Amino acid sequence: MRILLIIAALILVAIVAGAIYFRQVSMPAEDWHVEPSEVTPPSTPNYVLLIGDDAPRNGGSLSETAAILEQVAAADNATLIAGDLAEGHATYVVRTPLMGFPDAVSIRLVPEGDATRVEIFSRSRFGTSDLGANRARVTRWTEPLAP
Repeated sequence: MRILLIIAALILVAIVAGAIYFRQVSMPAEDWHVEPSEVTPPSTPNYVLLIGDDAPRNGGSLSETAAILEQVAAADNATLIAGDLAEGHATYVVRTPLMGFPDAVSIRLVPEGDATRVEIFSRSRFGTSDLGANRARVTRWTEPLAP
């Protein structure tokens, strides 16, 4: 019984240490701020990349689209690490609620007449599977965009 308690305590310490580490690990802009249309997709499935014809569109101007996405990013507790959506290109870091795993979200807004194409690349820094977190995030961030 004592051995089980020691093992459980060690597991708990490892989980707490991991959570502290993942919440503190840096996400340097020079590594994570990328153009979605110029990305080579990772070999792991822990990302979502929507560019070109696959990218969602918003029926508003670049500034209107940027304002919508900035509100959604704020609601998701995203931290801007580079760029400015008002200028058409930005990268955010979003951390998972429980362990604080960092994910990067790069967005390029491309004007198309009276509409705006939203190219987006959401990816995890750690692991090979994100359990659908990036897909869910991209869906959450793009749902408010009206065609």
